[in-house]
Amino acid sequence: MKRFYVIVLASMFVFAMLAPMGSGFGAEQPGSHRITEEKPGYTGTIAGFNETGLFTKPWLPAATDIWSDDPEQSWFLAEAEKEPEGEEKPLSPECMEWRKDPDADLGEVLRAGCEPTLAQMSRLMDNPLGNVAMWFNQFDAYVLNNQEFRDEERVQWNYMGILQFPKGISENWNIINRIVYNVTSAPVDQRTVDNVFDGDYGNYEGQPLPPSNTDVAPIDLIGGRTTGLGDTFYVGLLSPKKGIKHEGGGSSVWGLGIDAAFPTATDDVLGSGKWSAGPSALYAYLGPKWKVGGLVQQYWDYAGDSDRSDVNLMNLQYFLYYSVSDVFSIGAMPNIIANWEQDSDNTWTVPIGLGFNTTVNFGKVPVRFGAEVHYSVIRPDSIPAPVWDFRFFIIPAAPSALFKWMD
Repeated sequence: MKRFYVIVLASMFVFAMLAPMGSGFGAEQPGSHRITEEKPGYTGTIAGFNETGLFTKPWLPAATDIWSDDPEQSWFLAEAEKEPEGEEKPLSPECMEWRKDPDADLGEVLRAGCEPTLAQMSRLMDNPLGNVAMWFNQFDAYVLNNQEFRDEERVQWNYMGILQFPKGISENWNIINRIVYNVTSAPVDQRTVDNVFDGDYGNYEGQPLPPSNTDVAPIDLIGGRTTGLGDTFYVGLLSPKKGIKHEGGGSSVWGLGIDAAFPTATDDVLGSGKWSAGPSALYAYLGPKWKVGGLVQQYWDYAGDSDRSDVNLMNLQYFLYYSVSDVFSIGAMPNIIANWEQDSDNTWTVPIGLGFNTTVNFGKVPVRFGAEVHYSVIRPDSIPAPVWDFRFFIIPAAPSALFKWMD
């Protein structure tokens, strides 16, 4: 386990040193989700991953060609600025004026035949309720421990994908949609659990839960590993298209809506076995330097496997970031979990964290990536819970103005 910590921390240190250089990754300077996810999440959202699957050369047409009445726009189109290798194309006076406004309406920018700058795209991605389509890819390594039962740590891996896209429902209102899917690798063998335990078991939002007929979770007794699809979630938030402006710069955004969980896990130990739903709310202050806010979600089960434990759980994903530059930020976005089905000694998991994220161009696709480490300062006393969370994420993005069906 010590070797695991050393490898992860050393990798994050090297990655953090290289990321601000930009040119080492074929990109420009850094910037400031997860739900994460979330990555997220995430989020979203957090990964120092080598994005070999992304384009390294310009592949988009001009903005004037992108803006059309054709509703079938490619999904990850984004017109973030990238200087050409040859002679630079002169900018029109109108485009030069657009470039000066970090809060410019990128729909108007594109319709004027101009390209948004990387800084403008990064600022748009800072807004969790912004007019931007994003694909969060969040990777978490949870180091689990139950000190009361056995002081042994095990690692649970989780990939969380979040497809976020706004949909305009009127001139002033959006619905921000998030579809969340998970692939989990839990440190417990499902077949052995089936042979040993005659009851319910599983995990929910990264927290392994004990069966209802015993105080001992399968993960404490059984080794092995089970990997597969986890539960799927939907979050829909009704939000004003324009934020509330503040004197001295900055704005506030908010949204209210619903969330739903679907029992899509391929194995019992990877999901709740329940259909769940509840309310959700988000608030964020987006200042010139500080970004602060949170997304709170409550889940209650209303259907599903009657032999499985009831779901009554709150997830609060808070974030605090400081913008070092237009495209580079430090901070974190951990998830506070309150499992109301447990007794008071096992209800809360409260992590704090620190990390970085940066926004760069791959070709003309703006991509945000970063890394964070979270430590649970409060965690359950007698059930397995995350002690550490090593999170990595990568988020390609595109202005929603590129997709007519989102307007």
